[in-house]
Amino acid sequence: MKKALKITGVILLLVFIAVQLYQPAPNVDKGPAATTDFMQTYPDMPAEMKTIMQTSCYDCHSNNTNYEWYDYIQPARSLLVEKHIKEAKEDLNFSEWNSYSERKQKRLITSIKKQIETKKMPLPSYTLMHNNAKLTHAQIKILTQWLETQE
Repeated sequence: MKKALKITGVILLLVFIAVQLYQPAPNVDKGPAATTDFMQTYPDMPAEMKTIMQTSCYDCHSNNTNYEWYDYIQPARSLLVEKHIKEAKEDLNFSEWNSYSERKQKRLITSIKKQIETKKMPLPSYTLMHNNAKLTHAQIKILTQWLETQE
């Protein structure tokens, strides 16, 4: 019985190691900063706001994700991380901001503001592992006040 458990454990370990060899293509744009990017569209945006957005929004809602070491562990990477990024970019991609119509941009700004105010974004599942992405009341105020000026 003990020998069967050891063999099963070794097989499971080898399968786990083998699965690590498969890594989906990372969400990293290696080209120059896109001129369609949200932050380039609003050059007067306060630096503090840019920092907050980079930390709390851009990993999922842009073409450049800053992966942590644990984001490379399979199968979580392909089942969770890449799925969240794909879904987030379908809703809103800050890297492609200027490709949206002016009407869509206004709608998105209103939606972003609402999502931040109601604390639906960033997702709790994201801030669980990325504690620095949690928005403080002061950060929420900075973001929402600036977004109001853009509505």
